[in-house]
Amino acid sequence: MLLGYARVSTKEQNLDPQLDALREYGCEKIFTDTVSGAKAIRPGLDEMLSSAQSKDVIVIWKLDRLGRSLKHLVELVAELNQRDIGLRSLQDNIDTTNSEKQLVLNIFASLAEFEREIIRERTNVGLTNARARGRLGGRKPGLNEEAKKKARIAESYYSQGMPVNEIAKSLSISKATLYKYLRFRGVEISPYRKHSFS
Repeated sequence: MLLGYARVSTKEQNLDPQLDALREYGCEKIFTDTVSGAKAIRPGLDEMLSSAQSKDVIVIWKLDRLGRSLKHLVELVAELNQRDIGLRSLQDNIDTTNSEKQLVLNIFASLAEFEREIIRERTNVGLTNARARGRLGGRKPGLNEEAKKKARIAESYYSQGMPVNEIAKSLSISKATLYKYLRFRGVEISPYRKHSFS
C-alpha cells in the first residue's frame, strides 16, 4: 500500500500542492500535520508510522517534510528499513524500494556522521574561542536567591567565630556547600578553623 505524508509548518501555508501530488502518485491513505518541522510531536506522522505494515511504501513530497533534522530523518529511514517499509521522495528522487536501496541507506548514514562531525567541530571551536577570551564552558558560576541569603548568613556566623559544623547544621547544608558559599562571598577561609571544625 502507498501511504502519503504531507506537512506544512503553519496554518497559513497550503497543504494542497503536496496532497495533489500524493494523490496523483496513487497514495491510498494520506496523513497530514500542520506543525513546525522541529517539533517532536506530530500526530499525523505517528499515526502513519503506527499503521504502516511490511511492504508498504511511504511517499512524501520532499525529505524536509518528514524529518525534524538529518539525525531524525536517518533514524526514521533506518526504522522503516528494519520494518521492511519503503520510502519514496517525489522531489528528491529517493526510493529505498529499488535495487539502489543499500546505496541510499549508506548515503543517509554518511550524511548523519557528517552532521555529527560538523556539530562536534563547531562545539570544539566555540569552546576554544571561549577559553581564549578567558571564559570556561559549562554553567556560569552563581547562586540563586535562597543560596545567596544563606551565604550572607554563613558569612556573618563565620566572622563571629561560630564553628563550621554548627553553621552547616543551622543552615541545613553540607560543609562543602558552606565553603562554597563562603568563597562566593569572598571570605578567606582559615586553614586552622577549616581543619579544626570539619
